Amino acid sequence: MSRQPLRLAIAEAERMLLAAGVASPRHDAEVLAAHVVGVERGRLMLQPLVDPPAIEALRQLVVRRAAREPLQHLLGTAVLGPVEVAVGPGVFTPRPETELLLEWGVHAISGVSSPVVVDLCTGSGALALGVAASRPDAVVHAVEADAAALSWAQRNVSDHIAAGGTPVTLHAADVRSGDLLLELESHVDLVLCNPPYVPDGTPLPPEVTEWDPRVAVFGGPDGLDVIRAVIASSAGLLRYGGYLAIEHDDTHGVLVPALLRRRRVLTDVAEHQDLNGRPRFATARRRDAAAS
Repeated sequence: MSRQPLRLAIAEAERMLLAAGVASPRHDAEVLAAHVVGVERGRLMLQPLVDPPAIEALRQLVVRRAAREPLQHLLGTAVLGPVEVAVGPGVFTPRPETELLLEWGVHAISGVSSPVVVDLCTGSGALALGVAASRPDAVVHAVEADAAALSWAQRNVSDHIAAGGTPVTLHAADVRSGDLLLELESHVDLVLCNPPYVPDGTPLPPEVTEWDPRVAVFGGPDGLDVIRAVIASSAGLLRYGGYLAIEHDDTHGVLVPALLRRRRVLTDVAEHQDLNGRPRFATARRRDAAAS
């Protein structure tokens, strides 16, 4: 069998994905081709000809992507900051926007030695592992209520440790529980959370509605059910001067900061935009002892 031009296969993949309504057809076609060939995306053009089995493998992946199966599921992994985690059916796929939340959190504790960090609604464990990779001296805890998501988090933490990373302690618990992590009360330097926050009934792409777990996406009629609980729990977990960051829907740019300001123990409330200029996460700090 004669080898075939890879660029033509990529062009055909792009046409299929464009016709299927995929938002980034060229990007996805190239990423899938790089995955099949086993090279970095930027080095694809150094592979002008490939064997027919590789062309067929790419075609099969493109058919699945055209059916709106998430790109990360096809690759088997998702990247968040310094970490790559395994993802698939049953767990929320980390999004690039959450990297800004991670970066803010790591910067907030840059002057804290051996910080205690809690990731609420951890899902795949990506945020918790991102902190652990960025700050190997950190004591990191991650909380997840859904059994399927927790199994993915356990897998990713195990892989992280096997690769030489520092441990992350997983907790099977609901952030709405009144006794959440009582042993850490008033001892946490940073709480991070990417909760389910989309208002019920909001139209979303098939990659979300058909593949992400509903419990990881929708947050009640106004999208704030879990966020309210997270704020309440975090107020008790944080030490004096500790930091809180919560990702939210782009319709919550006023609502979530307002909820934070209603907690008298929290101060320095701020809203942050994503790379597209949309409201994306809110932050606050636990008041110092003298101000409480």
